Amino acid sequence: MLDLKYIRENCEKVKSRLAMRSKSYNAEIDRMIELDEKRRSLIFSTEQLKAEQNKVSKEIPALKKNGQDTTAVFAEMKKIADQIKEYDSELNTLQTELNSILMTVPNVPADKVPEGKDSDDNIEMRKIGEVPKFDFEPKPHWEIGEGLNILDPASAAKVTGTRFHFYKGVGARLERAVINYFLDTHTKHGYMEILPPFLANTASMTGTGQLPKFAEDMFHVEGTDLYLIPTAEVPVTNLHRSEILDGSKLTIKYCAYSACFRGEAGSAGRDTRGLIRQHQFNKVELVKFADPEKSYEELELLTNDAERVLQGLGLPYRVVILCTGDLGFSSACTYDIEVWMPSYGRYVEISSCSNFEDFQARRAEIRFKKDAASKPQLVHTLNGSGVAVGRTVACILENYQNADGSVRVPEALKPYMSGIDVIR
Repeated sequence: MLDLKYIRENCEKVKSRLAMRSKSYNAEIDRMIELDEKRRSLIFSTEQLKAEQNKVSKEIPALKKNGQDTTAVFAEMKKIADQIKEYDSELNTLQTELNSILMTVPNVPADKVPEGKDSDDNIEMRKIGEVPKFDFEPKPHWEIGEGLNILDPASAAKVTGTRFHFYKGVGARLERAVINYFLDTHTKHGYMEILPPFLANTASMTGTGQLPKFAEDMFHVEGTDLYLIPTAEVPVTNLHRSEILDGSKLTIKYCAYSACFRGEAGSAGRDTRGLIRQHQFNKVELVKFADPEKSYEELELLTNDAERVLQGLGLPYRVVILCTGDLGFSSACTYDIEVWMPSYGRYVEISSCSNFEDFQARRAEIRFKKDAASKPQLVHTLNGSGVAVGRTVACILENYQNADGSVRVPEALKPYMSGIDVIR
């Protein structure tokens, strides 16, 4: 959620940067400023009335002591009280509308974010690893999985529906190996492991920006205030909701495995086969709570941490900075890590590493104090996939495939695979 004071003081910049996203938010900004001016005017008027009310209240005992008639005074007091009540009602109405608009306006892109309309305008920052060359026609991972009897979408469709998978035998072991490899790598580099709930309430979903904008993409548990989480970012960020953190302990770093659940609204016809776009998938998430002065340094480090696990697996990838038109709702700046998929003939996103600055912290009321004498201020939150597990398995199957349909196990995963070095 944006800061109203910042909007007032930087109105034109906010408008121009937000207009670089997929649409203009000028009308919303103008309406917020109008509502805020009315709100502040009402607050001033209310405070004046309350001051008058307090002044008269203090005079009443003296009037009574001197035997003076206080009927008119009490009538004036009632009039003031009624006026305060009316102003309070107006304030509540204004604040409700103001909050409603604030919840629908995205974060302002950071100055370093390049202007652009969509993913075609994202800028490549670096490319790591060599794209594999095959002396045979490489297969897509869904065909490899079917041939090895380790992926079974047909049975999952029978049990649940489309865009779900059964992992079988060595396929299930490979998925588990990737999860454990990711968690072990990240915890070795200073992240505290968290195993979070896979359900979160409305307040938590609102705190990280999933609600109200992305309600249609959520799986809501009917009759409750709970939603299946779309990412571990939601419960882990809300771990510190409404708290004041000790600034001396920043940066706080968490890694978390979770199953993730997404409706994939608006993605009909996209990546319908295989593991790339599922309604349920596994992911290891990285979450940071940082001092605002260091958050962009922490974004670079977080991205490097996500890259580290791909480097360990020997998967070719590239890092791009998202342009304004491709930036997520809550993010001020995002780096996408895209891994090479032979069946696609291109790089495919496997991780998004974002700095939300104080956008989520303002919604979730997460603050910190630099020291005991300091006033609390909003923390900066960051998160990144560290990384998507199903997509990693898909990449391994495609990049490590052999002509006979078998798949080599990357060296980093062999300790987790009980001696299996080739999946046949």
